[in-house]
Amino acid sequence: MTSVTAIDESSFRYRGWRVVLACFLMAFFMFGFGLYGQGVYLAELQRVRGWPGTLVSGASTLSFLLTSLFIIFTDDLLVRIGLRALVLCGLAALGASTILLALATSLWELYLAYALMAVGWTGMGSVMIATVLNAWFQRRRGLALSLAFNGATCGGVVLVPALLALDGFIGFTWAMLVATSVMAIVLVPVIVALIERPTDEAGPMPAGHVSADGQDARAALSRRALLGRGGFWTMVLPFAIALLAQVGFIVHQVPFLEPLVGRATAGLAVTLMATMSMIGRLALGLFVDRLDPRLAAAVSMTSQAAALLLLLQTSNAAMLLLACAVYGFSVGNMITFPPLIIQREVDTSAFAMAMGLGTSVSGIVSAFGPGLVGFVHSLMGNYTMAFALCVVLDLVAASIVVQRPRVGDQLGRRRPT
Repeated sequence: MTSVTAIDESSFRYRGWRVVLACFLMAFFMFGFGLYGQGVYLAELQRVRGWPGTLVSGASTLSFLLTSLFIIFTDDLLVRIGLRALVLCGLAALGASTILLALATSLWELYLAYALMAVGWTGMGSVMIATVLNAWFQRRRGLALSLAFNGATCGGVVLVPALLALDGFIGFTWAMLVATSVMAIVLVPVIVALIERPTDEAGPMPAGHVSADGQDARAALSRRALLGRGGFWTMVLPFAIALLAQVGFIVHQVPFLEPLVGRATAGLAVTLMATMSMIGRLALGLFVDRLDPRLAAAVSMTSQAAALLLLLQTSNAAMLLLACAVYGFSVGNMITFPPLIIQREVDTSAFAMAMGLGTSVSGIVSAFGPGLVGFVHSLMGNYTMAFALCVVLDLVAASIVVQRPRVGDQLGRRRPT
């Protein structure tokens, strides 16, 4: 039998890179429909159905909260139904969600659609993508994750404008139905052909796999034990804090910039930040497998703090754009770093469990980012103290992420690298 160490993960012939393409497409549609598309739904459902924005926003909030709950059990679902079946279930749920959004005529249908979207995140979101790639890569995992997660940004850059263009030609309902059909046509054959458990000959075995005798390999580490380890919180808490600040800034970026530089330049700043997010992921992916991901994450968090400080110190359009570019360079990597740290410090069998719990914590905490920044802005009458708070949060996160687990806090046996 060919050993795992003999696998050349750098070779274009390695099957894992086709799995990366599948994960890229999963991220493209999941984040395109499930995150970036929500602004389209909010506007169109108010216009077409006449529903109040607060009710539509409430459904969106419910979706994200349910997602944070459901993903905790990703590892259980993996053991019960397997990688491919879980991804197909996620695709079916996302498709049902977008179809229901297109056809909904009552509020209960709207809320059901958003609840189904949460199931879609469970089968096709960042936890599943990281788990699938953890199954196929060891030495080039960082690059694989960076390439796959760039599909998320592309979903916002490509899918949302496409939805808006279709909406202008054929209306919201048909735009959603056509886009959903395209998703199914593209993803079903890709998932069936490429999403599978690797054999020993094909590459590393997946986290949370079931052994030949049917025993669950995760038994060595329970969720309660994981939550009780300080090492787990030094992996999870800093990213929850950093994402709290990041989501808060992103939501309030345009309201902050528009009075200073106008709507057109504020829009350019958003586009520039998204573009730099893609570049940052690719740049990190080329080198991250040779870096200490904890130190690299701390540098990224510190760079975001520096960019926010620059934003607060100038009203010059060029400098504001530069600050947004610097900030954007690390935006995408805030979801790339956690799986890289987890795979180094958590036993292979507990990877999906740790990713699910960690992403759930980050999702719940970061959901308060826009509200926190908005509250401080309302209290102080400007964004100075609100963004200064984000600077402090980034620096606190950077100081926590460099704290390595003490002896006794190791999360299972460490995986050899």
